[in-house]
Amino acid sequence: MEKSQIGTTLTHHVLINQRAHAQRTGEQPSGDFSELLNQIAVAGKIISAEVNMAGLADILGVAGRTNVQGEQVMKLDVFANHTFVEILRRSGHVGIMASEEVDDPIDVPEPHFPGKYAIAFDPLDGSSNIDVNVSIGTIFSIHRRRGPVGTPGAPEDLLRPGAELAAAGYIIYGSSTMLVYTTGHGVHGFTLDPSVGEFLLSHENIRIPEKCGTYSVNEGNTSTWTPATQKFVEHVKSPDASPLGGMKARYIGSLVADFHRNLMKGGIFLYPADAATGKGKLRLLYEAAPLAFVAKQAGGYASTGYEDILAMQPDGLHQRVPLIIGNRDAVELYERSVSAETST
Repeated sequence: MEKSQIGTTLTHHVLINQRAHAQRTGEQPSGDFSELLNQIAVAGKIISAEVNMAGLADILGVAGRTNVQGEQVMKLDVFANHTFVEILRRSGHVGIMASEEVDDPIDVPEPHFPGKYAIAFDPLDGSSNIDVNVSIGTIFSIHRRRGPVGTPGAPEDLLRPGAELAAAGYIIYGSSTMLVYTTGHGVHGFTLDPSVGEFLLSHENIRIPEKCGTYSVNEGNTSTWTPATQKFVEHVKSPDASPLGGMKARYIGSLVADFHRNLMKGGIFLYPADAATGKGKLRLLYEAAPLAFVAKQAGGYASTGYEDILAMQPDGLHQRVPLIIGNRDAVELYERSVSAETST
């Protein structure tokens, strides 16, 4: 990192980029987006502190209920979801929200001012790994609402293709806490300095390395994969295969952690469609679309195997999709494998 970047806070960085956007477009920044991102950062700091206390506090284990996906809700899930909802609801910049943990859209009632943005989030991705001290994270995506500011939000503000996102990113809680975001003009990473309580710029203009050296997939599901997926995985781990052979397996089982490693090191993550249902496990709004937006801005690509994730029109808040994401050449090779199978 250059000396001039040392000590650059998240707030300062966003303001600099907003000024640059104003110069390009002639639009005057309102400051609403920078304030919203600050509120997301505040929620991340609170969750980070709670995660770091998880071994000492009574917040490990399950909360005794399941979410809309039929999965057990962990106690930290409940805490993280409540934190995000309450902070964003009071921010004045959000008109409607959707959470992976909640069945229906989350309204922003009076007296809170319904703001100009719609936000969808997975409050704590990979939380089943918290008991074993594996990195977990928060994923978020932000759309500009279609309705007038000051009016109630609508589900249609959320059910839009990822290509229309105003911003997306994630917060990873690991050996350090890091916030990564993009507004469609580069991907930037900020590491939380707990001594001053600020996210400081640590990774500017992140680009996925050209070499795709690893593949990340749960090979315990091999029996449920389609033949195209089976052939693809066998191909990339074969040392003599061309192109893109000789990859090493690296799989954590926490989407944010797997994606972050591949973003920084180069790699492909797969949660493919299974042969029985033709669907994947991951959610389009809360996981696939925001990470696809980040990947594209870093030079990568995300696909279902059949189509660009960012081009998909959501048909519901909790739609599941296959997700193949990472280095563009590797994802496109997977698409060709699927295409070859379907054409025979």
